[in-house]
Amino acid sequence: MQRVGTTVRSYGKWLVKMEPVLLALYAFAVGLTACGLAGSAMELISGRRLAFAEPYVSPAFILRSLAATACAGPFMLANEALAARREGRIGTMALLSCGCTAITWALALGVVLLAIASWAVGFLLSADFPA
Repeated sequence: MQRVGTTVRSYGKWLVKMEPVLLALYAFAVGLTACGLAGSAMELISGRRLAFAEPYVSPAFILRSLAATACAGPFMLANEALAARREGRIGTMALLSCGCTAITWALALGVVLLAIASWAVGFLLSADFPA
C-alpha cells in the first residue's frame, strides 16, 4: 500500500518516512559534487595528482591548506588510500575505512555547504536594499 503524493512508503508491516533519507542523500550529493569540482579544478590548475602533499597542503600557507583540505579532502583521502593500496602499504580493511571516512566527510561537507547557503539566502532576503 503506497500513498500517492507523500513520502510514506509501505514495506510489509512498516510505514517508512523517506524525508530524512532524502535530505541526507541530497546533502551527500552536494558534498560529493563540491568535493569533485574543487578537486578537479585543483588538479587542472597544478597539473599534479590530488594528495595531502605539496602544493595542496603546505605549512607555509596554513589557511589555503585548510580550505583545500576542507573542500577537496574526501577526494584527497580517496586518492591517497588507493595509491597506498596499489603499493601494498595498506590492507583491504584500511581501504574500506578510508572509503567510509571519505563518504562521511563528503556528507558533512554537504551539510555545511547547505547550512551556509541557507544562511546566505536568509540574510539576503531579510536585507533591505534601496530600490
